[in-house]
Formats: sequence, C-alpha cells, structure tokens
Amino acid sequence: MLSAVEVEVYIKQGLACDHVHVLGDDGTHFEAVIVSPEFEGKSMVQQHQLVYAALGDRMRAEIHALSMKTYTPQKWHEINQ
Repeated sequence: MLSAVEVEVYIKQGLACDHVHVLGDDGTHFEAVIVSPEFEGKSMVQQHQLVYAALGDRMRAEIHALSMKTYTPQKWHEINQ
C-alpha cells in the first residue's frame, strides 16, 4: 500500500511540477492537486495522461483510484489570488 506522500514523490519525479498535494488514507484511493507547466496547451485528458505516465505501472498495480485536479501555473495563480 502506498502513502499519499509516496504518490506525491512519484508524480514529482515523473513530471515537472510547481505544486503537488495528494490526500489519501486507505493506501489505494487518492485525491491530488497538480500544477505543472507541462499542462500548457493540453486538454484535461492530456494533462491526466501525463500524470498517469508519471505514475507508470503503479496506476495498474498499486493505485486503485486517483481523482485529480490539474492546473497550469497561470490558471493556478488566477484561482488563488
């Protein structure tokens, strides 16, 4: 079973991120907020695919569900003013 901190680390290792925050307490279901410049010009589906790619095989083997909100740095700045 993975911890939320481990999932955060895996995302940061596989994707250039300005901000990552992961919550989860059962080891298989997680919620994440991810801010990355790599999301610029990409659809939400493409953004999520980048996160899934960063997590690799863990998405099939260790993580049962990942609910995520993805933002570009500009959008993150706009909603947090």
